[in-house]
Amino acid sequence: MSDPNMPAPLSFGELTQDAKTWGMIAHLSALSGFIVPFGSILGPLIVWQMKKAESPFVEDQGKEALNFQITALIAMLICIVLMFVVIGLLLAPLVGIAILVFTIIGGVKANNGETYRYPFALRLIK
Repeated sequence: MSDPNMPAPLSFGELTQDAKTWGMIAHLSALSGFIVPFGSILGPLIVWQMKKAESPFVEDQGKEALNFQITALIAMLICIVLMFVVIGLLLAPLVGIAILVFTIIGGVKANNGETYRYPFALRLIK
């Protein structure tokens, strides 16, 4: 059963391998957040801004990745606050694993030319 709040997948017709690759990079660039502070936001933002005019698919996947990473940042900040009442110590690793798994799934789907919609993502950037 599909979530009524989740937008329907878009069709972009025949995609070039370049568009698929940049769609994948839009998702996987968020993994730079493990090395660079705020890299999880900056990676998708940079890819989206650089390539949005070249491909509607990359524009869509860049926005989706950016929206999810903003949501993930908010979730981790909530976990940090909840660490004062111990539950954050349990939630933070689970949220971190979910972020990693969903980001990798998004990259793989984009590389296959499929639009990917992250579950639980706030769609702040339309």
